[in-house]
Amino acid sequence: MALHKLDVNQFHVDNYSLIALHCTLEDYRVAFLLNTHLNLNLKRLKKDLDFEYTAAAYPIFEWHDEKQQMTWNLVGNICKKEEDSLVSSGTLFNNKSTIIRTFNLIPEFKNVNYLLKIQNEANPIKEKLIISKIHSIPHISAVYSIDVDELKSRDNLIFN
Repeated sequence: MALHKLDVNQFHVDNYSLIALHCTLEDYRVAFLLNTHLNLNLKRLKKDLDFEYTAAAYPIFEWHDEKQQMTWNLVGNICKKEEDSLVSSGTLFNNKSTIIRTFNLIPEFKNVNYLLKIQNEANPIKEKLIISKIHSIPHISAVYSIDVDELKSRDNLIFN
């Protein structure tokens, strides 16, 4: 009987950086500011990043930099959705109330508003330079790098 071995080193591992952005601006405004300060061309995709199991949708912007062979993605981390609350039957008044549920793309970072994912196949990503440029934007209150290897929900970042 033949013995088959699986070499783990044969698999391609995505090389990307993940940067967390804290700000209260709308998604299109954040994309505009990043385009202006980082010299990008982020455009909103026609379809939001949608997860069927939670019924949450996250806005996503993308730009393929052919010159640098980089792909930039800006995605919202917070989705707020209004749902009907459960009301017990047999009440005197027929009150229908709604609740707002909050979903996170990366639950480990619930306070992060936006995530900037930068993929580069050829060259290393200059994270410190990018973070310092983003930090100079007055509307963004905090920006820092996230270690992707420590994320439990890193599968949520596969959207290419």
